[in-house]
Amino acid sequence: MEIDLDNGMNPLYAQRLRKQQCFALAMKSAEAKILGKTNENQMIIDDNDEEKKKSVFADGMKTEEKMEECPMVGPIVDDEEAMEENCVNNGQRTPQNYDSQDEFEESSPFKNLQAIFRSPSTPVKGTNTPVYADRFIPSRLNNNWQTRFAMIPKKKSNSASGKKARDSTNSELNREDLAYSCLLRNELLGAEIDRVRGQSDENKLVSSPKQKNLFQYSPSVKQEQSIDACAPFSLSPVGPKSQKLLRSPRKATRKISRIPFKVLDAPDLQDDFYLNLVDWSSQNVLSVGLGSCVYLWSACTSQVTRLCDLSADGNTVTSVSWNERGNLVAVGTNHGSVQVWDVGVSKQVNKLVGHSLRVGAIAWNGDILSSGSRDRFIFQRDIRTPAIVQERRLVGHKQEVCGLKWSPDNQYLASGGNDNRLYVWNMHSLSPLQTYTEHLAAVKAIAWSPHHHGLLASGGGTADRTIRFWNTLTGQPMQFVDTGSQVCNLAWSKHSSELVSTHGYSQNQILVWKYPSLTQVAKLTGHSYRVLYLAMSPDGEAIVTGAGDETLRFWNVFSKVQSTRENKSVLNLFSSIR
Repeated sequence: MEIDLDNGMNPLYAQRLRKQQCFALAMKSAEAKILGKTNENQMIIDDNDEEKKKSVFADGMKTEEKMEECPMVGPIVDDEEAMEENCVNNGQRTPQNYDSQDEFEESSPFKNLQAIFRSPSTPVKGTNTPVYADRFIPSRLNNNWQTRFAMIPKKKSNSASGKKARDSTNSELNREDLAYSCLLRNELLGAEIDRVRGQSDENKLVSSPKQKNLFQYSPSVKQEQSIDACAPFSLSPVGPKSQKLLRSPRKATRKISRIPFKVLDAPDLQDDFYLNLVDWSSQNVLSVGLGSCVYLWSACTSQVTRLCDLSADGNTVTSVSWNERGNLVAVGTNHGSVQVWDVGVSKQVNKLVGHSLRVGAIAWNGDILSSGSRDRFIFQRDIRTPAIVQERRLVGHKQEVCGLKWSPDNQYLASGGNDNRLYVWNMHSLSPLQTYTEHLAAVKAIAWSPHHHGLLASGGGTADRTIRFWNTLTGQPMQFVDTGSQVCNLAWSKHSSELVSTHGYSQNQILVWKYPSLTQVAKLTGHSYRVLYLAMSPDGEAIVTGAGDETLRFWNVFSKVQSTRENKSVLNLFSSIR
């Protein structure tokens, strides 16, 4: 199309139109070359031939750049200031003389020519038919901000398992952030969350999107419901769900004190990994072996009494253990004998002999007393029978037995030794039922779970540093965690699925773990030597720890409230028997 621009037209109009037409001609020429439709050479360009495409485009742009005069529309003048001054001298109106841009465009005689340069994919103003182009240009005019939270990648945690402890202050802040996030989702996205959930429940709120595209050309229209429609007399700036969210009761934040609530001196408390010198009875009395003596400390009255003194025989105490009733305490000695004392009358009622070396581990099962010695044997004897009755001798360990624990149902005995072995025994066989050899160091720390039937936890020494869990019902190993230091003792909470571990080289710390996630709930420090001894109070709330620094420290680590989220399996027959 040729247009005559010399019939009294405003030179500014002519100048701008010449530029537009020349650019359009240059681009159409390049497009024609790409499509292979030029009259000069009917070329066909393959879609995969990128180099040839680039050369054709470059030729087209050079043609437009070198075009000093367009044969269809006449010369192009670049000096618009001179052209505007010429218009003023000739008495013609310039764009500055118009009141608005709309008036300037309406007065143009070429307004009908805009259709020539409009992209064929651009919808004409005033039509309702949606036309989609070859690329997406977002429009933020009527956004509903339907963000696909499920497609946002989660931050990966690369911290080691030994560094997962969370401070109570940080957990409080995380809960506040979670409540604020739920409030925003209610008001902006209509999530209708009415209570603050845990992190696991929070992940369930985010469902996978029906479509996988994060951006959509035709966003869905969100039907908003006004606050007045739900609560016409409410003065709150947030919706009913958000109001319920803000009024929901806040779960009490658990705080574990990092300092002990009591510290007792324990002179002559031996710094020996293979001994067990501290135990807490069901009558709330603590027994401690110090040198050649056994002392009793009452938690109710704080009274200290000396139960026995073995210095006359040149003997020392190597282990202590209370029976279930809390009236008898067994004392293992360095000479290999086990003495049974009645604390009510402070009198020795029985003396069991048979071991040739020191007895470092003792465990009660009713009236049956099990003892593990450095001579590698485990003896099981009924304290009611006379001494002439032959004891049950369990043979399996190749080195000193340093850990003994009966299961909560009194059916299985777990033993650990310096040979890195963990054995599980029963009352009907002299051979171990199960053998676990995964530990790389001495196994002293042993604990049966009171919440999961058949679950056994064990900890290894300096060369191992791991806490491992075993399913004794199937004989299969379960998960494990590397603690980074020597594991000296383990104890399960009586009310929740948590356990506490004490450690030696090289950090001398006390850790509280949550099972089965194996995340650290708390980390307690204070001992300057290895935390070799551990006992739990009869109410299951406090623990006492002993170390080679000759101190006993009391900590509040567990809660009395029983967890309501314990999983009770219908396959557990022992929990169903009445």
